[in-house]
Amino acid sequence: MQRREALRLLAATAALPILSRDAFSLFREVHQQLAEAPALKTLNPHQNATVTAISELIVPQTDTPGAKAVRVNEFIDLILTEWYEGDEKARFLAGLDDVDLRSRDVFGKDFIGCSEKQQVQILSSLDEELAGIRQPMDLHREGRFAPTEKQFFYMMKRLTLVGYYTSQAGFEQELHEQIIPSSHAGCVPVEEEAAK
Repeated sequence: MQRREALRLLAATAALPILSRDAFSLFREVHQQLAEAPALKTLNPHQNATVTAISELIVPQTDTPGAKAVRVNEFIDLILTEWYEGDEKARFLAGLDDVDLRSRDVFGKDFIGCSEKQQVQILSSLDEELAGIRQPMDLHREGRFAPTEKQFFYMMKRLTLVGYYTSQAGFEQELHEQIIPSSHAGCVPVEEEAAK
């Protein structure tokens, strides 16, 4: 499966169980590419803090790790850097800027400077707008509307959920599934059972 096909699938799926084995394996590889020491490639520190805060509100830590613990922010940064086209990346980054604009308009400070209750209020309004999905794609042309997958908050939620549930902790601890290795070495000698 090509990365572009996986991204189309990512945008089109309504629920994680719809991910094919190939897509799941592909997103697991993204997790394996995350460096031991975080090194952001697309997000600046402020954008990263915003992505971290939003993703943690989407998948908070409970008795299982949350989005922050499984490094969803770094997963998103890698997807933005290596998978997204320029217009997709620009749309996502503009959406992050819009979150701060909304936050400053309502609360007088950036999103990450707000209380959790205030942050939830901003995200709830984004979610309500997403439910309406009648956002103009081009303000100069009447009657044209952006598809759901082009909306920032849809992109953010989708990347958070896929990043979380394809992580080892998300898959094993939250979904109670077992990650089966994607390859099998059939020619590996089997150790003999110890003599009884």
